[in-house]
Amino acid sequence: MKLSILGARVIDPASGLDQVSDLHLEAGKIIAIGAAPSGFSPTQTIDAKGLVAAPGLVDLNVALREPGYSRKGSIASETRAAAAGGVTSLCCPPQTKPVLDTSAVTELILDRAREAGNCKVFPIGALSKGLDGEQLAELIALRDAGCVAFGNGLESFRSTRTLCRALEYAATFDLTVIFHSQDRDLAEGGLAHEGATASFLGLAGIPETAETVALARDLLLVEQSGVRAHFSQLTSARGVALIAQAQARGLPVTADVALYQLILTDEALIDFSSLYHVQPPLRTRADRDGLRAAVKSGVVSAISSHHQPHERDAKLAPFGATEPGISSVELLLPLAMTLVEDGLLDLPTLLARLSSGPAQALRLPAGKLAVGSAADLVLFDPASSTVAGEQWLSRGENCPFIGHSLPANVRYTLVDGRISYQA
Repeated sequence: MKLSILGARVIDPASGLDQVSDLHLEAGKIIAIGAAPSGFSPTQTIDAKGLVAAPGLVDLNVALREPGYSRKGSIASETRAAAAGGVTSLCCPPQTKPVLDTSAVTELILDRAREAGNCKVFPIGALSKGLDGEQLAELIALRDAGCVAFGNGLESFRSTRTLCRALEYAATFDLTVIFHSQDRDLAEGGLAHEGATASFLGLAGIPETAETVALARDLLLVEQSGVRAHFSQLTSARGVALIAQAQARGLPVTADVALYQLILTDEALIDFSSLYHVQPPLRTRADRDGLRAAVKSGVVSAISSHHQPHERDAKLAPFGATEPGISSVELLLPLAMTLVEDGLLDLPTLLARLSSGPAQALRLPAGKLAVGSAADLVLFDPASSTVAGEQWLSRGENCPFIGHSLPANVRYTLVDGRISYQA
């Protein structure tokens, strides 16, 4: 298909491009920005006056729930929701059933993602077999099957020595390891940030040091092993300060933060709503301000949804018995635009943290608008709004933002030049 997108404000953070222009697509690629090539005759045109054309968003953590948890979601439903949020490329974590620690599970996910065709899926393989933190998974076989990085989620390694050997092995083959730094002993039994709100509500707390103690250890192991590392789901101001220090020392580390951590604080728990039950927990306003500053400066180069859809029953028990997580990938772009609306980030910087930043962190072939690159892009209207939940595609309705009016509206999401979502 030959497609021309006319009169959009084209923003490509990777190249610094920001101008009103036309885009011309053919055979799944961008073939021209500006004037159409000689003899080019589009089979379809999109009048994009007043719209922003940006690289398709790259989300580094979207739980697709398949295989194993079909009551919560499927690859088809959750990639469809992602496309509605402007996402064209996403990474899925290894917490499937069976765990994503074999080539067979990797190939199943990739095959079903291709069948759905909503967006590109890049699996994150398990660093240890069964995520049990004892034996190293078959990392090279997983890489060859299509895994782009490896992690153990919040499941700790039983032995620091074993973790160190795993990192040294990964470094030998230039593999990227994803850390979710949280000390198991300090966090055990905790439900909320250890502070005034948790004390008032009588909820068991998870101290900030659960993150910083584990993070300090992990950074020292990264330095020793030389592994390429990405730190995911940071929650504290002191945590991002440790990342900044490591980057200043030249360590090959990148980081992301969950979008909801840039918006919410532990004060949201005051009514015991399980919709705000997440792990790691929401923290203080000071922590949120620290995370926002790190995103603005680029210390944190990626904003992710950390989408975790749940069936209705998973959130109906008393707070401590509910399953943690928020379903939010469907709102990734509109929700992120609140950071622009509030003056925290300018639009090109926000789009960088949602596209080129995450793509570069995990070395994904995504996140840019350039002649010859894949035609993965999002067209959105920054002057209109989205009523969250008015049309809901994810199977998980565990989202505290449903009913809110959010800035911007995704009009089209294109993957390889094909419209995968249209409002």
